[in-house]
Amino acid sequence: MTRARVGAVSYLNTRPLVYGMRQQPDLFDLRFDVPSVCATLLHEGRVDLGLVPAIEYLRDDYAVVPDVSIAADGRVDSVAVFTKVPIERVRTLALDTSSRTSAALTRILCERHWGIAPVFTPADPDIDRMLATADAALVIGDPALEIDADAAGAEKIDLGEAWQAYTGLPFVFAMWTGRSGVISREHVAAVQASRDAGVAALDVIAREVSEGDADREARSLAYLRDTLDFGLGERERAGLARFHHLAVDLGLAPAHRPLRFLP
Repeated sequence: MTRARVGAVSYLNTRPLVYGMRQQPDLFDLRFDVPSVCATLLHEGRVDLGLVPAIEYLRDDYAVVPDVSIAADGRVDSVAVFTKVPIERVRTLALDTSSRTSAALTRILCERHWGIAPVFTPADPDIDRMLATADAALVIGDPALEIDADAAGAEKIDLGEAWQAYTGLPFVFAMWTGRSGVISREHVAAVQASRDAGVAALDVIAREVSEGDADREARSLAYLRDTLDFGLGERERAGLARFHHLAVDLGLAPAHRPLRFLP
């Protein structure tokens, strides 16, 4: 079988998804980047399968691996707006350039949930620099997990919680996405099996990333086990469809497309 070129993400929340794939170099040629770079690589045809932000599905003739995602039904911890002022008074908001889905989610929540229209500016995920020039800042991934909001003089607003308060639905942040005819059934089955192996080894993953720090190990395990969802069931698909429709309505994505799955 041909090796699939795979673009994965270099965050803690992706480790369960690639756990088994790392042990199959005959099937997968893995590289790791931030989500926005993964999306660009997939669009340019430089990878065959990418763990890309959920909004990217609307940008090309893509299909997704069934029953696998990074989602949260409520609090997500690793995607948040840090604000120096009450959210209803935010006038400028710096957006982490690492993920396009979280940026779109922030724009949707600003307009439809919080009723504000701030000026958005792209920024690298450095909370001190972001808040030096803006009222609030979106930060995603591992950097968001590590930020001490009190030390930064800010309130942390969890976007998973905000989305659930607005819609009552889970939010899907990323999916394995590719083009039909490029990824085989065997690859799809191996990707699903990799997720299953990772979910069964969350304690091992937390121990590996903690580097002997017991507190960090406990936080990592709680995040992976209790906060995140690595499936793509009926409620997750409903939340994804709602997000896609809202993104299209606000001009943040092309026309809506029903979810299509790789074989």
